[in-house]
Amino acid sequence: MMNNRREFLKNASLLTIGSWLIGGTGSSLLAAPQKITGKKSFGLQIYSLGGELTKDLANNMQKLKKMGYSYLELAGYGDGKVYGVEMMEFKKITEDAGLKITSSHVNPPVWKYEPGNIESIKDFWKKTADDHVKLGVKYMIQPGQPSTNSTEEVKYVCNVFNEAGKIANNAGIKFGYHNHDREFAKVVPGGKAYNIDRHSKGSIIYDLFVKNTDPNLVMFELDVYWCVMGGQDPVEYMQKYADRIQALHIKDRQVLGKSGMMNFETIFDQAYANKIEDFYVELEGMPRGHTQFEGVEGCAEYLKKAKFVK
Repeated sequence: MMNNRREFLKNASLLTIGSWLIGGTGSSLLAAPQKITGKKSFGLQIYSLGGELTKDLANNMQKLKKMGYSYLELAGYGDGKVYGVEMMEFKKITEDAGLKITSSHVNPPVWKYEPGNIESIKDFWKKTADDHVKLGVKYMIQPGQPSTNSTEEVKYVCNVFNEAGKIANNAGIKFGYHNHDREFAKVVPGGKAYNIDRHSKGSIIYDLFVKNTDPNLVMFELDVYWCVMGGQDPVEYMQKYADRIQALHIKDRQVLGKSGMMNFETIFDQAYANKIEDFYVELEGMPRGHTQFEGVEGCAEYLKKAKFVK
């Protein structure tokens, strides 16, 4: 199984280049690379740093600014705090460092959505929206996949997403969803066909999420690494859902560009063609003996040196 996945990733890293060179489907949507001028702009999902960030929050925010990050996406929100720091204090420290909070990852406290808990989920989003208005964020994004074991269950989840979108919109914030790999599994009516396989029967959950949510209420933040791990091409998804995918997670297995499995040039070219402006680096675990800060700095250096990043 692992060898098969590695082989797929090797092929997937060439997929977007190959389709471009041979004039594959959708290649006309890819704009010519644009000239890079001025300071590059990219953000960081603070989940990347875990507990390292809050050990010396003020100094660490200064470090991130010096690395080249311009804005942040939060994680760890709860009870008016971010990773245990009072929300407005966290905002002040961030802005004092010259950074801006533009997005936040937040999950409702329940995994299975059903009529009996819909009102409590809506109450959660109302409180969350009230807090995030104070932070001045552009997005509130759900990164956790609810229970989606059938086509019917997926559609009910979409109804809940629409309700969250209404609440966020009323607060002047966009509601969005962030994927991992399991959203590219397939489901069937009345049962489960949970396989990440292009050839299996059923509908891809991610596609159902897009098709069954209101474009005026729900946007999508595409995690390009997890899209590849789910057996799909992120460029194809940006082409297919150009109006719905409005932000990206820029991610690799570890430090950006080190694995060789991610074709970031074609990803950024398509993102700019789609007029996407919000790019958040996210770093999972680093090898033993290396800190998350080292990894985050390596990611920033990669983006600053890459000619295709504006």
